[in-house]
Amino acid sequence: MKSPKEMALERKLLAQLSEHPEARKVAELLTSDEEIQVMQDYANSVSIIRLGYNDHGPVHMRQVAKNAVMMMHLLKDAGIQGNLEKDKAGTFDESLAAVILASFLHDLGMAVGRQDHELFSATLSLPIITRILKQVYPDDIQKLVAVRSLALEGIVGHMANRKIHSIEAGIILVADGCDMEKGRARIPIALSTEPKMGDIHKYSANSIESVDITAGANKPIRIIVEMSAEVGFFQIEEVLFPKINSSPVKPYIELYAGVQGQEQKRYL
Repeated sequence: MKSPKEMALERKLLAQLSEHPEARKVAELLTSDEEIQVMQDYANSVSIIRLGYNDHGPVHMRQVAKNAVMMMHLLKDAGIQGNLEKDKAGTFDESLAAVILASFLHDLGMAVGRQDHELFSATLSLPIITRILKQVYPDDIQKLVAVRSLALEGIVGHMANRKIHSIEAGIILVADGCDMEKGRARIPIALSTEPKMGDIHKYSANSIESVDITAGANKPIRIIVEMSAEVGFFQIEEVLFPKINSSPVKPYIELYAGVQGQEQKRYL
């Protein structure tokens, strides 16, 4: 069964897509698919229980989708086109469909293991993406191929260890990095109190109070991270900033971070 958090995120995501019928249909198919739900749940179980990592399951993937759609709209409002539009291979609606697919499926490979999980995610996602897009574009093989290719680029590229080239895949990098609020580390901290290598990730994530994505003053997207302790800067400097730095969307982002009650640091 879905958690209240999952259902709340789904409602917000679908509301964001009210004027984009094709992308909304993709989101509806993803959120109603039993196999995807089970795969996300199992990936999260492996991530948290077996490997001791933060949430990489259904809540995380829905949050990434919500972040990605929000940033896509901010770019559109600023007159920045995605690569499907630039390449005259699709519309904004199809770009949205690609980022939603990538967001929902990018961490399925955690069910196999952490190393190269983005490649396992692409392998596991390929038949799912094809199955869903055949329902959205039953008579348009060109749209299916373009959206599927872009979604796979977003999945394979989300770890910032491979060169990506599209705005849409770049959005996935940033949207993934922005899911760092403390709730994501709640279960791993509760399950394990024994110190071990890598604990800095969950304790730094636990200090992140909020991540806000809004329109920027000088650039289309502003990201503001507030934390309760300076250990949270680890998340900014070792997780989020490298992803932004590797993303084709970097020129369009303002990034600020700081401890509550103190002056914020501007990164971009």
